[in-house]
Amino acid sequence: MINRALIRLKVVQIVYAYYQNSGRNIDIAEKELFFSLSKAYDLYNYLLDLMVEVTSYANKQIEKKKHKFEPTADELAPSMKFVNNKFILQLKSNKQLLSFIESQKANWSNETEIVKVVYNKIIESDAYREYMASEGETSYAEDRELWRKLYKQVILNNDELESMLEDLSLYWNDDKEIVDTFVIKTIKRFEESNGADQPLLPQFKDEEDKEYASRLFRRALLNIDYYRDLINKQVKNWDLDRVAFMDVIVMQIALAEILSFPNIPISVSLNEYVEIAKFYSTAKSPSFINGTLDGIVNQLKKDNKLTKN
Repeated sequence: MINRALIRLKVVQIVYAYYQNSGRNIDIAEKELFFSLSKAYDLYNYLLDLMVEVTSYANKQIEKKKHKFEPTADELAPSMKFVNNKFILQLKSNKQLLSFIESQKANWSNETEIVKVVYNKIIESDAYREYMASEGETSYAEDRELWRKLYKQVILNNDELESMLEDLSLYWNDDKEIVDTFVIKTIKRFEESNGADQPLLPQFKDEEDKEYASRLFRRALLNIDYYRDLINKQVKNWDLDRVAFMDVIVMQIALAEILSFPNIPISVSLNEYVEIAKFYSTAKSPSFINGTLDGIVNQLKKDNKLTKN
């Protein structure tokens, strides 16, 4: 589940924190990197479980209305289509998700406000209304498609939810946008025939991505003098101290990737770090970083110091 875009983002965050803390022990900082990545995977599981909890909340609301003073006919015999959604029933029994919840002792029982906010937005959504208005029993594919739509309409790009999640964990700050894409991918991959054994996405696609995270992080820190010398020469009309600190960090890590991973195209590395600069630095940073790195790359090529497969 943890892809290279997320790894780059986390490396930038941890390297920045490393220097803010006056260059603490690199081994400790690397452990912090992998802990931060593991928290992103936790968020993936939490967001899957949120769909189950919202459905459970909906069922509780139905039962509550049944037992209120003088319930209406509709409240006594409500539609159970939403709470009996076949996709959610399968997700609720998923062995990997249940194992995660048990191992982390984690659930949404103490975060009913988040669940309530999501539920209320769901019942106001077009996808929910169309689903509940349809006649007859829905198929598994229709039930799964409902939650793909609900996730995109309600949970994706939800500022209120993101704020609440950030209050739960500082590590989730900035993670949700990337993690959301993997939750949607997981929904689309569910197959009814897999039952409770439906595989979820692994934390890392393979050992290569895990090695990439460690190598990128260590190269960025251990070769700092070389990378900053390259930057200094390219911005010779500037004092490096005048360049935004985050810009220097981003370029330092970008150079570590460009020079340490011959299989990653230069254009990919440049684009990825320019995007990070858009998010973390000043309005002028993306063009400055792109121009500076492009100049460094061209000079390295002229000097035959850059080889790419």
